[in-house]
Amino acid sequence: MLWAAYGRTLTRLLPGRTHLPLPPAPAAPVSSTLSPPALPPPRGSGRAPAHPLGVNTAPAGLDKATWKKFRDNRIRAEARLDLHGHTATHAHTEVRQFLSHAHVAGLRCVEIITGNGAILARELPHWLDSPPLRALILAVVHPHKANSGALRILLRRTRA
Repeated sequence: MLWAAYGRTLTRLLPGRTHLPLPPAPAAPVSSTLSPPALPPPRGSGRAPAHPLGVNTAPAGLDKATWKKFRDNRIRAEARLDLHGHTATHAHTEVRQFLSHAHVAGLRCVEIITGNGAILARELPHWLDSPPLRALILAVVHPHKANSGALRILLRRTRA
């Protein structure tokens, strides 16, 4: 009610015209019965996960010893892709090609560097979760807890 009263005192700014008062806001319909307040949604429902892949989360199908080595950076990255200065479209293409070639070459651990606060840092987990790439990836971690500008990726082994 207070906001509606305040809104009636505002004027519309139109270029080259005199200022006209805003038309009155339509009154909200008053219900004869009071409805209970809406309940908040249950936790986790309707929200996208912060990281679709479960970055820094142990995946199913990976033994604890390997996960601990990977998480603690004791499995060295065999290849790196630095995306600094790339556009999102070009970076997406580079990521797909890089991971495909790494998987075919039999590499186990790779690192992709996006930079902190970059759009690419936000987009990369979503790209990795896309069906063609998701099939190649076993686990994903940030190599340093304080730096979210890089991801280390443990690739699935190629079965002969």
